[in-house]
Amino acid sequence: MSDTIRLSGTTVNAPDAIALARFYATITGGVARGNAFWAVVTGPNCDLGFQQVKDFRPPDWPTGEVPMHLHLDFYVDDLAATEARVLAAGATRYDFQPNSDHCFVYADPVGHPFCLSTWDVPELGADAD
Repeated sequence: MSDTIRLSGTTVNAPDAIALARFYATITGGVARGNAFWAVVTGPNCDLGFQQVKDFRPPDWPTGEVPMHLHLDFYVDDLAATEARVLAAGATRYDFQPNSDHCFVYADPVGHPFCLSTWDVPELGADAD
């Protein structure tokens, strides 16, 4: 037996799991499967789960009564091209952009912030704490 822990995915709350899964499948090129209560996007780089929650309240980011629940980061080669794709799929670009030199922040159709970034995580280096 092993005591290894391996992250197998992330699950995002939604008012309709399959509807939000279809949005993320559209922007990532993945495949959405499931129903309104539980769904998953199987994509080229990871799996992302969605679960329906009663009385879902979207985050009011960057400030507001309901704090950000989480945000997803997506590495992209071309911010302009991918921005057009996510906006066409139903995302909204926030007015507040804290890192606009390499990253833009959007809201998915139910209000979860997510980022498109040209700054790949390995650029942080091995010394990041």
